[in-house]
Amino acid sequence: MKILFAEDDKDVSRAVTVLLQRNNYTVDAVYNGKDALDYLKGGDYDAAILDIMMPGMDGREVVRKARQSGVKIPVMLLTAMGEVDDRITGLDAGADDYLPKPFAGGELLARLRALLRRSESFTPNVINFQDLSLDCGSFRLQCADQFVNLGNKGFQMMEMFMRSPGIIISAEQFMEHIWGWESETEINVVWVNISMLRKQLQKIGSKVEIKVVRGAGYMLGGQDA
Repeated sequence: MKILFAEDDKDVSRAVTVLLQRNNYTVDAVYNGKDALDYLKGGDYDAAILDIMMPGMDGREVVRKARQSGVKIPVMLLTAMGEVDDRITGLDAGADDYLPKPFAGGELLARLRALLRRSESFTPNVINFQDLSLDCGSFRLQCADQFVNLGNKGFQMMEMFMRSPGIIISAEQFMEHIWGWESETEINVVWVNISMLRKQLQKIGSKVEIKVVRGAGYMLGGQDA
């Protein structure tokens, strides 16, 4: 899953980003409210974590304007403010939860999981397509009694495929959703992971194929599709 994290303290940003990545989230980190709003409007995120006190635009205003623009993903606000009125203002602006600073990493992760469970975008932990099942908790891809455990990037690509079977996904979409807008990774990493996933599908004996749509991207389908 992909998270937007907005925090102007770069030490805190780095620490939280590493924490989220180690727990298998993809993270885009920004450092001011204006960038946070731009990313929310233009990005494909499952949730956002926003500090309230940011330059350019505070977190509450970011949430308010994002909701006005139709952004529906769950949002958690981080705040050093202890007054009840400040929390109410943030929730009234459209936030779904708040977490006072300083906070424990375990609590941040638990609250994020709770937000994702409650959100409209929450999806089952196991995804099925034809003879395949993908366990999003263990990264296990299975066909009948054969299975492989996927790496982080390969899992995220297969998750995108299995949530949208029969839909063409471009290399650029994979890069944006998994590696992030600011990544310096070369786009050929997509082909490397596609090749790996094809071998894994063959290894477990699946009839599902990853097909190339020339000039457009890749598509997951059965052998008769």
